[in-house]
Amino acid sequence: MVYVDEIDMDQEGIAEMVLDENAIAQVARPGTSLKLPGTSQGGGPSPAVRPVTQSGRPITGFVRPSTQSGRPSTMEQAIKTPRTALTARPITSASGRYVRLGTASMLTNPDGPFINLSRLNLAKYAQKPKLAKALFEYIFHHENDVKNALDLAALATEHAQFKDWWWKVQIGKCYYRLGLYREAEKQFKSALKQQDMVDTILYLAKVYLRLDQPVTALNVFKQGLDRFPGEVTLTCGIARIYEEMNNISSAAEYYKDVLKQDNTHVEAIACIGSNHFYSDQPEIALRFYRRLLQMGVYNCQLFNNLGLCCFYAQQYDMTLSSFERALFLAENQEETADVWYNLGHVAVGIGDLNLAYQCFRLTLVNNNDYAEAYNNLAVLEMRKGHIEQARALLQTASSLAPHMYEPHFNFAILSEKVGDLQRSYTAAQKSEEAFPGHVDTQQLIKQLKQHFAML
Repeated sequence: MVYVDEIDMDQEGIAEMVLDENAIAQVARPGTSLKLPGTSQGGGPSPAVRPVTQSGRPITGFVRPSTQSGRPSTMEQAIKTPRTALTARPITSASGRYVRLGTASMLTNPDGPFINLSRLNLAKYAQKPKLAKALFEYIFHHENDVKNALDLAALATEHAQFKDWWWKVQIGKCYYRLGLYREAEKQFKSALKQQDMVDTILYLAKVYLRLDQPVTALNVFKQGLDRFPGEVTLTCGIARIYEEMNNISSAAEYYKDVLKQDNTHVEAIACIGSNHFYSDQPEIALRFYRRLLQMGVYNCQLFNNLGLCCFYAQQYDMTLSSFERALFLAENQEETADVWYNLGHVAVGIGDLNLAYQCFRLTLVNNNDYAEAYNNLAVLEMRKGHIEQARALLQTASSLAPHMYEPHFNFAILSEKVGDLQRSYTAAQKSEEAFPGHVDTQQLIKQLKQHFAML
């Protein structure tokens, strides 16, 4: 039987997010919620340097479940937001994402299913502990029938007189799948009292993260590290939470601790690399990405990052060959679009605006929802003096990505130049909302207020 690691298989679909009935404080204290990460507490780069996701978090160096999500404010936004690295389509429901595992010994026969669950006498099997565990894993992972799995686990834990920690963890997993997070928390805590296990700590932290209690999850991880010093998964869990809370410097420290224990940890190397890149140290980032290449990671994203690092570190001989390799390795249109977008930046950097224009156009051919490319094309159109086209492109960019401040700011500047002060003021306010610390926006608003005062 294939073993499934349940710990990282966690993505919130639209159904779970929009129909979630768990009451969460609407106005959480700063630094206590993942839904409102707020400004950078750890001295990380601002949105002017490091792009942010829809929920206001900096883009991480490693795509994992839930990094691209953020609680959307409207249904329309929820449908627009891509939930995975591989597709721009949002997940409609997490329950549809769980894999049904069919192994050679359990393939369905023409006579019917391998095990007919509706005919099983669960009470009988619950009294045979060894058989019950295998049967539970089959029902939970292969058949994805959480209700029957929960019934079997409840009967089995009763037969074990509530002394078997394994069954408590399984009941917790069932409750988690059913969305009963507080019940799951009780089961995991009870299991931890009986038997200290790293997996159980990770499940418990996962429950707290779903309940939007990152500080409690951090405490769970830190208590776990006291009992399991140097455990990589726990250290990595702490680093992820700090990164999601926009505390980049603390996240980097913990990722370095991960590398002290396991120097081939891909996620830690990638995140530290991206952190150095956005901190204006592309030469150091290049070393980390080169390390990934030595370890055998060979994909489009890595060559894309290598190309950017080479360009900003002024190693121009390697830049285009890295991007060529990235285009060759791209598996889908989203990845191709990313590479063309970065090539557009390289073209702007060397002053070839015609090449940049072509690259951004090719980005939109591959991915029609690429807000950043619309924004940059608009800037190029403005340079050519095509005001109406620039305005249309900026409006498209700001509707596709309301969380980005650049399209709003550029639209405000453009409107101000042509004398449309009202639209300029509205766009500048949206820009300030997306990035409160942007000095140019504040100056523009001040200027516009002076105009309005004179009227």
